[in-house]
Amino acid sequence: MISAWFKIPFWQRVLAGFVLGALAGVAFGPNAETWFGWLGDIYVQLIMMIAVPLVLFAVMNAVASLAGQQSIAKLGGRTFLWFAITAALAVVVGLTVGWVLKPGLGLSGLLGDADYKVREVPNFIQVLKDIVPRNPFQALSGAMRVKSDADGLYHLTDKGTMLQVIFWAGLCGFALVKLGPKTQGIRTLVDEASKLMVQVTRFVLEFTPLGTFGLIAALVGAYGFEKLLPLGTYVIALYLACALHIAVVYSGLLAAHGLNPLKFFKGAAPGMQIAFVSSSSFASMPAAMRSVTHNLGVDKNYAAFAVPLGATIKMDGCGAIYPALTSLFVAQYYGIDLNASHYVIIMLASVLGSFGTAGVPGTATVMVTLVLSAAGLPLAGIGLLVAIDRILDMMRTMTNVTGQMLVPVLVAKETGLLDRSVYDDPSTNIGLGQMEDLQADTARG
Repeated sequence: MISAWFKIPFWQRVLAGFVLGALAGVAFGPNAETWFGWLGDIYVQLIMMIAVPLVLFAVMNAVASLAGQQSIAKLGGRTFLWFAITAALAVVVGLTVGWVLKPGLGLSGLLGDADYKVREVPNFIQVLKDIVPRNPFQALSGAMRVKSDADGLYHLTDKGTMLQVIFWAGLCGFALVKLGPKTQGIRTLVDEASKLMVQVTRFVLEFTPLGTFGLIAALVGAYGFEKLLPLGTYVIALYLACALHIAVVYSGLLAAHGLNPLKFFKGAAPGMQIAFVSSSSFASMPAAMRSVTHNLGVDKNYAAFAVPLGATIKMDGCGAIYPALTSLFVAQYYGIDLNASHYVIIMLASVLGSFGTAGVPGTATVMVTLVLSAAGLPLAGIGLLVAIDRILDMMRTMTNVTGQMLVPVLVAKETGLLDRSVYDDPSTNIGLGQMEDLQADTARG
């Protein structure tokens, strides 16, 4: 029976959990969170449990290994360039959909969340200072601690950030390169620890269908149509903008690189599914890394550097489409006419702000606050969307994570770090999988 379960493609198992969870949410209503929400909570905690050690050892091993293969500066530069290009394209998509659908027109009397408080946006210097941990062990212990508010939304605490973990791991990796043969024992240990965490990740990902069931059941049970109806046009606009960015922009970039977009989406499907359900780039990161390497053929050392970095600063959904679309929504709702300079400010603030707020918890809220402030639009407009934020965050996060998987594929293709035989025959299994899958994975190293 267990072997039969593993023979079912991973995406189908997750889809089954999604559908059954939605049905349970409808059937049990608000009680679904009590009955099934704990399954989702445990799943999120399992993902958070593996994220920090996975990134720590993977990045250390990657930096030490890439030093002999490719220029890390060259790879990093290409990665950042594609982060910026895709973010700019995402802003254009968000503005276009907002201009065409006009989700803020015809609305009046919307009630904002009484408890909503405008987020304070840290300045760039402060964000830069916060990249360096005062205590690396505190960063390691606190980067993935989460708290859940009354709406079931997960937020990182400010005790530590994943960017601090990446900085520390990268510094240690460079030290291993500098010391060379003197640290062969530690390098071997780091390599073996990285392999260990990959295997643990595969174990944890097998709980995804069950976690999906719990998360979706709680979400559907807690949200009623009364929350969505007043802002239905905005929800449609955001989902449409994200879908267009994924299906048109990402596919176009892949095709321009001589890569079949359908192959990419097949291999990336597990990471996209988990992102949609969990609404967390960090929770999706282990699945995204596994999808990029095992399913799409990106060099594992480069992926270990690029995917965690993307999970921290690559936010096409939260940091580009959402602020751009929300800016138009707020302007339309309050009857404010935007001119060409407003659009330029919105684009620049969205693209540059996503890098300037790297590692800051609550990226979507911080980014929309930053963009509205830069464009001189009322910040009170953010509070109008708080009630439906969880619904919005699902699609925003899936867009984020899809972009976080896309860029490593593009850079790997440009730099010869992409195994085309794997990409052209992508798997959809990222967990334990079938015995054949395990053997194939072992053969790839």
